[in-house]
Amino acid sequence: MHSLMSQPRTLLLFDIDGTIMTSGGCGEKAMRLAVKDHFGVEDDLSDIEIAGRTDTYISQRLHEKYGQDAQTPDPFLGHYIKHLGVLLPQIQGRLLPGIEALLAALKPRGDVVLGLLTGNLARGAELKLRHYGVWDYFEFGAYADDHFDRNQLGPFALQRARQQHQHEFEPERVFIIGDTPHDISCARAIGVRAVAVATGGFTYDALHTHQPDFLFQDLNDIPGFIQAIGLK
Repeated sequence: MHSLMSQPRTLLLFDIDGTIMTSGGCGEKAMRLAVKDHFGVEDDLSDIEIAGRTDTYISQRLHEKYGQDAQTPDPFLGHYIKHLGVLLPQIQGRLLPGIEALLAALKPRGDVVLGLLTGNLARGAELKLRHYGVWDYFEFGAYADDHFDRNQLGPFALQRARQQHQHEFEPERVFIIGDTPHDISCARAIGVRAVAVATGGFTYDALHTHQPDFLFQDLNDIPGFIQAIGLK
């Protein structure tokens, strides 16, 4: 437990796909293979919204599409995780510009907590981030396992931050960092700051129309990012 003076004041919650890394299509290919395993059909997923959605939301839409009831635990998502683990070493993805240097600059600071807020399942998040060497930067996360609706993930992240640090993070010192309008909506849902970065499937101008609190082309400007969110 931190003393009052040493308690972190700023909570940064990062999305994964399109913000921290791109899997080079690995995740979507794993989904397609899981559809074939579970539903017995070929599906290019073109009619399923994936960007910014949770894995559990995608599973729900697929079960509806094929007239099945989702189960708990979900065998479809089990197939997905299996394929994801196999494909990650086979398909070339990458960390996105600036992210590793930014995380390395933030991690040692005593006034910042780094967490995840992602539509990935917890196991999928770990597989992806371990593969690209950045899993250990993050203390905790809120995942698709917690809720299918991305806008409901914020309270899980806040609760875990509170429990871990015995500290109530002020809303103006909590930032959700992501690359889609869904990440911006997620921040709005819990009254915290939205940081949008145009490294995913949405352009800078497209993200600007959703009025994030801060907007970056990428995360290469580490001093600019740190200054923008009010760190010294």
